[in-house]
Amino acid sequence: MRREAVQRGRMAHPQSSPGQYPLSNGDPYAGHSYLSGFISLLLRAEPYPTARYGAQCLQPSNVMGIENICELAARLLFSAIEWAKGIPFFPDFQLSDQVALLRMTWSELFVLNAAQCAMPLHVAPLLAAAGLHAAPMSADRVVAFMDHIRVFQEQVEKLKALHVDAAEYACLKAVALFTPDAVGLSELGPVESVQEKSQCALEEYVRSQHPSQPSRFGRLLLRLPSLRLVSAPVIEQLFFVRLVGKTPIETLIRDMLLSGSTFNWPYIAMQ
Repeated sequence: MRREAVQRGRMAHPQSSPGQYPLSNGDPYAGHSYLSGFISLLLRAEPYPTARYGAQCLQPSNVMGIENICELAARLLFSAIEWAKGIPFFPDFQLSDQVALLRMTWSELFVLNAAQCAMPLHVAPLLAAAGLHAAPMSADRVVAFMDHIRVFQEQVEKLKALHVDAAEYACLKAVALFTPDAVGLSELGPVESVQEKSQCALEEYVRSQHPSQPSRFGRLLLRLPSLRLVSAPVIEQLFFVRLVGKTPIETLIRDMLLSGSTFNWPYIAMQ
């Protein structure tokens, strides 16, 4: 795998609160007055806003092979990291804090992206079977592994059942990403502040867009703790071992943060 470590330039951004971020002319979301400036920043940070994950997501009935689903998984992870880098205030954190936040939450962001693009979950058992054939494990470990896959599938399905829209997904990802629980943070206060702003923006948005669903905000927010039930090592083994071998996801995260747009996945031509 080719990795080019070109440190991304960091620019200062003023501290603001939800609703205080101006919408620039020509912005695709500028015509939607119900979006706070804060949410618009989160949405504009998405690296592939229309066809981020390929045509597969637009046609969930398609039968996807193992290679296709692994490529899609790579796009989901790459998109999550690029999205975080695209949030104007994220690069203001020290690199060690950026790595700490993504190391803690990458699997949660992956599950949220998987639900948002309607990843075809029927392929997961096929991936597991292929992986078990390549690296056999004991019967007990097989049972535990398949149980973890079931948890992953359930979490994605529960999110899909809520019919979460793009703005809600953006806020949920921000609440997940900016967690004060990340190990080794040097700037705890600013992280907590952004998480609080993300929750407030989500609550305001849901209240304005779904007035007939007073419990919707709580239902959305309560999905986040459940995402931690999904095993990050299982996601790594299930989707990424064929692409990156034994390279730890944490190493890839750091490389992607450092590389800017020059990072290259093997076998993946990002749009």
